[in-house]
Amino acid sequence: MPTTPPTPTAAPAALAASESAPRPSSLIHTVYGEFVRRLGGWISIADLIALMAELDVDAPAVRSAISRLKKAGTLLQERRDGTGYRLSPAMDPVFEEGDRRIFHSLEPAALADGWVVAVFSVPESERAHRHTLRSRLSWLGFGNAAPGVWLAPARLLPDARRLLARLGLDGYVHLFLSAEYAGFTDLRTAVAAWWDFPAIEAQYAAFTDAWRPAATDLRGRRTDPDPAEAFRAYVPMLTQWRRLPYLDPGLPEPLLPADWNAVAARAVFTDLHDRLAGPSLGHVEKVTGLPSATRHQEP
Repeated sequence: MPTTPPTPTAAPAALAASESAPRPSSLIHTVYGEFVRRLGGWISIADLIALMAELDVDAPAVRSAISRLKKAGTLLQERRDGTGYRLSPAMDPVFEEGDRRIFHSLEPAALADGWVVAVFSVPESERAHRHTLRSRLSWLGFGNAAPGVWLAPARLLPDARRLLARLGLDGYVHLFLSAEYAGFTDLRTAVAAWWDFPAIEAQYAAFTDAWRPAATDLRGRRTDPDPAEAFRAYVPMLTQWRRLPYLDPGLPEPLLPADWNAVAARAVFTDLHDRLAGPSLGHVEKVTGLPSATRHQEP
């Protein structure tokens, strides 16, 4: 580890990713979800701007992103010693679901656990709901077996129920639990048609290519990285990673392609999370002055 503090505007090359910069709103979403929730749920706009500057996002871009998140109902303005923003209570279940998917759904499901099947029918006069259902089920990791028929490993049933109820779409959908496949086509062949494996693998490959050098660098260090350095690497890393557990439903291993590259990507994510999450939180505490006694437990 370098003996002098890293520069305040960019992560050192060893911990920087080659991926193009995420959108400011996505980075802010990560900062709130991973840090601000653990420090009381509120942050001043001045402190948020200071943190985002370390991620190479300037103040006008932060204010513009905050305005959009406020308009969407994600953030609520609240004045304390200064102007700041807290997460809307409506976002609590969204972030709790994210914790489960991002940090605790890293292993493939068991084939014996069965499937959740979603069947929906939407009148032509309400076709917008049809598009929303397709996009949200796909975002949850469901595969499309036939028009209006989607399925996923059974462990996604609670997430599906919560999401559909939250969006007011539960009246259009029937959910079933199925223990086993009894069709005519080989299940492995069928699954390859229901999910876009090449697209999922491409996203995993992009993540691994971007962040494996940082994981390798950290494994070679005997001490933890500087907290500011950790923060500048961890936030964009987590921002890139957090969409992947939604695209990938965690299908049972016997149904996956040979050399499924999610395994390597998950190892890189786990290494970086284990080494960077704690120092990053410490850095946010230092910048904001928010007391560590208000931390939530690690998700």
